[in-house]
Amino acid sequence: MKKLSLIGMVILLLFLSLAGGSSLAVAADKPMIISLPTWSGYAPLFLARDKGFFAKYGLDVELSVTQDLSARKQAFAGKRVDALATAHDVQVQVAAVGVPLKIVWAFDDSFGGDGILAKSEIEAIADLKGKQVAFMRGSTSHFLLLTALSSVGLTENDVVTVNMTAGDAGAAFVAGRVDAAVTWEPWLTKGSGSGGHVLTDTKEFPGVIGDSLSFHADYVKKNPEAVQAFVKAMKDAMEYWHAHPEESNQIMAAGMGITLEEFVATLEGLKLMDYQDNLAFFGTETEPGALFTTLQNATDFYYDLKIIPAKQDVHGLVAAEFLYGAGQ
Repeated sequence: MKKLSLIGMVILLLFLSLAGGSSLAVAADKPMIISLPTWSGYAPLFLARDKGFFAKYGLDVELSVTQDLSARKQAFAGKRVDALATAHDVQVQVAAVGVPLKIVWAFDDSFGGDGILAKSEIEAIADLKGKQVAFMRGSTSHFLLLTALSSVGLTENDVVTVNMTAGDAGAAFVAGRVDAAVTWEPWLTKGSGSGGHVLTDTKEFPGVIGDSLSFHADYVKKNPEAVQAFVKAMKDAMEYWHAHPEESNQIMAAGMGITLEEFVATLEGLKLMDYQDNLAFFGTETEPGALFTTLQNATDFYYDLKIIPAKQDVHGLVAAEFLYGAGQ
């Protein structure tokens, strides 16, 4: 009788776990590994982890922070990480070299959070001609620089390029080692306080820069439940942020390794996207949203510059069904 009672209790606990949808992992073979750099737009990932929203849906998530975009691309292509948090235009570049991916969530839209720092004597974008400009080739910073240069009839060949990560570019500018740097917050603020100024930013080029998360297409095929759980967790995390902004900002700042004041300052040039924002951005099957326009602009831009070998079918890069499924 005692043995039967024990078995019954185990069955009951198992049933309750299934009903609650929280304690059983949906991808039990290994943790879900997400690659990201230290960019405030990705901070909701730390909120979802540290407030237990990933665990709520049975996910064991590892956030792998690496600044080097090339290294992150290689890890994603080699399936050493399952998901890639990066800019929309970088998603296009990754897919263009034969790495199958599916975008399932949009993190943010930059509105002044990315820009070009320059010395005080560089007063206009055209003044960059012949100057040293630090940025990471093939990154969002590269995309912004090319867009800015193109707006005044210049190309990359008109500047002296210095290849380094956005964080290193900001640090190099503050140290006085380069004339200009394409970077993001908090480096835009730091650079402005060290004798330079923000020459231009994404307020002047709306829609150019935003960030999303993609899973390797093979991971999506093998673990659709885990992908769906991820989107549900992000939906809950952003709802929690709206309801508890001060606590959430503290958690996200700690995750990013910056002060609360620094993190809050970055939000002035950044729109964090919640579930409703994502629905509008992705659109519907009959009326695709702005995400597809952004992806198409990126694929056209990089193809024309011969940075990618072929244009992408941008609709094949998006798996909107997980976003729609999170609302059911």
